[in-house]
Amino acid sequence: MGDERAGAPDTFRTAAGSGRAAFEIRGSEFVGRVRPVADREAAEAFVAEVREKHADATHNVPAYRVRADGDLLREYGDDDGEPSGSAGKPALNVLQQEGVENVAAVVTRYYGGTNLGVGGLARAYSRGVKEALADAGIAERRPREQFGVTVAYDDSGTVRGILESADAEFEATYEAEVSFAVTVPVAEAAGLRDRIRSATSGRAEID
Repeated sequence: MGDERAGAPDTFRTAAGSGRAAFEIRGSEFVGRVRPVADREAAEAFVAEVREKHADATHNVPAYRVRADGDLLREYGDDDGEPSGSAGKPALNVLQQEGVENVAAVVTRYYGGTNLGVGGLARAYSRGVKEALADAGIAERRPREQFGVTVAYDDSGTVRGILESADAEFEATYEAEVSFAVTVPVAEAAGLRDRIRSATSGRAEID
């Protein structure tokens, strides 16, 4: 529900994969889902996907925590029509308490005819996220950033060798020149760019 600026950590906790939990409380069915996401756009796409799949549900309550631009932590939760403070905030609180980032959650509710009250709803939405996160598991990840490298064919083998020896993921596109889309841990990105510049005598275009 806001932004919090802090330095990017060396590692961060996130969901190890997708997770799901389902349970019933006084006739209402709750289904919690979590997924690791790379950025805010991916988080919102996941929320939209669940809302579309469960358009017949009474509520689809989203929450996410995503670190963007290296050091900006964006947090969001929405009650989606439930009483104020009974759904989005409790769902987000679980992500905060678990200390996870780059995670999106949606708890779907099919109303069963009995009102649960604000306290009951808060417990249910918290449980949906907590159990789905437990199902997914927690993993330690290193913040990563992306950049592009474009070189002539003569330098492409050198650049590929440097990328293969580093902790980097990359995709190469061979056209008039060779372009590499590189993903690398934030802490190693500057050094890797310097190695590529040095090895190609500055001929590599890096963006």
